[in-house]
Amino acid sequence: MSSAATEVVRLLTVRGETLAVAESLTGGLVAAEITAVPGASKVFRGSVTAYATELKNELLGVDATLLAERGAVDPQVAAEMATGVRKALGADWGISTTGVAGPDPQDGQPVGTVYVAVEGPPGSNFLTARGGKVAPLRLNGDRAEIRMESVRSVLALLLQELAGEQTGNERAQDTEQNGGF
Repeated sequence: MSSAATEVVRLLTVRGETLAVAESLTGGLVAAEITAVPGASKVFRGSVTAYATELKNELLGVDATLLAERGAVDPQVAAEMATGVRKALGADWGISTTGVAGPDPQDGQPVGTVYVAVEGPPGSNFLTARGGKVAPLRLNGDRAEIRMESVRSVLALLLQELAGEQTGNERAQDTEQNGGF
């Protein structure tokens, strides 16, 4: 288990919030990393490993036209996967991974092209107009290294958003107390 997974479980436990995971190229590795942490059952709702493209639509609600036009390795697909798993499993937070671990390119994308996404609860400070945050990655290494770096990256993105929310709230309170910037 990683320190990032431990910190995710700790922060979500303190906040009383839950997490769901949608995975493609990582094939369950993100869920395994989280559930290796003692106490994860307090915050982890579950995961969907939608490896086949059509399952991203059928199980997670990713737009079928988007999948047909752009393929599964796309930032909007990652965003919709995170949103879909959050809704499907009734969690406060949803995270997702989609990409190409190799050995061959997929959907016109080279090996090492990965998108990870985070979708938070309504009212989260970080939410954008499209509903969440997506990080594009260009990873090097073999299949196993790309998959493990994808796990590390999605957990780091979630931690960044969880910490950013706290920082954002602290900044807002500080601005109010100090009467300006």
